[in-house]
Amino acid sequence: MKQKRLTFIVISLSTLFIFTAAGVFAGKGPACSSGLSVKWGELTAPDFIEAVERSTGLCLIPIGVFEKHGPHLPLGTDLIDVREITLRAAKKDYALVFSEYYFSQILEAKHQPGTIAYSPKLIWDILQETCDEISRNGIKKIVLVNGHGGNNNFLHFFSQAQLEKQRDYCVVLFRPQTGPIVAEKVKKLKETKNGGHAGETETSMMQVSRPDLVHIDHAREQSGQDLARLKHIPTNFTGIFWYAKYPNHYTGDGSYAKPELGELLINSQVDQLIDLIKILKEDGTILNLQNRFYNECKNPLKTKQ
Repeated sequence: MKQKRLTFIVISLSTLFIFTAAGVFAGKGPACSSGLSVKWGELTAPDFIEAVERSTGLCLIPIGVFEKHGPHLPLGTDLIDVREITLRAAKKDYALVFSEYYFSQILEAKHQPGTIAYSPKLIWDILQETCDEISRNGIKKIVLVNGHGGNNNFLHFFSQAQLEKQRDYCVVLFRPQTGPIVAEKVKKLKETKNGGHAGETETSMMQVSRPDLVHIDHAREQSGQDLARLKHIPTNFTGIFWYAKYPNHYTGDGSYAKPELGELLINSQVDQLIDLIKILKEDGTILNLQNRFYNECKNPLKTKQ
């Protein structure tokens, strides 16, 4: 019995490895018109050389997480959505897209099943070493495309901390905005006042990215109401703030979702990411300024005043 059970575990782990190597979420990656895939992991070594040249040394890292998204969306919602946005953009203006990246800050969801919450030091080190390795492969412009709200503070600080020592590459954090035209269209389509985490807007996006994983009939099985349990304490920020507001790890009501809202939100970010890709491909200002800064740091008394 023990031998059979061990054999089953080995087979299961092998299957898991194959599944992960093929991509956490299956599907053939998009390619440019010549057929060259934009997905890092799908390229052969010779094709990778061509990809670096075609992308002019630019790589996108879509960053997600594994966490609860209400009672109706998959744990990988952030990763699925951000990869959908990134792959759409990279297909239209060729750029390399790094493999599934889910090493994110999500300590506030450790009480919910399925959450993978790595330590703060690990998520920092793995992102830094990932960027270092990407650079070692000839890519000097790295764009972080964040799909997870819990990363906002972490990724801003990570980007600033790149100045700590001299590097031969730059890290750019993509920060999409909702313009007035899109905001007006969203306003007409939305039926709820809020709709953040697993709410109307995020559920709408998942109806576009992976409609087969949206269980809209379960969206009202739990409450996404803000409990405001720290409202009586003014002018403060504390790590427990999210749990104090949304212990169900759910914001709003996802049952109002609609695919047309999802397409609007996704395409808005895709268009903005394409604009950033185009500019970074042609513009060397960030790298030039970094090099100047690093040189001046060596002897600040000689910096021109």
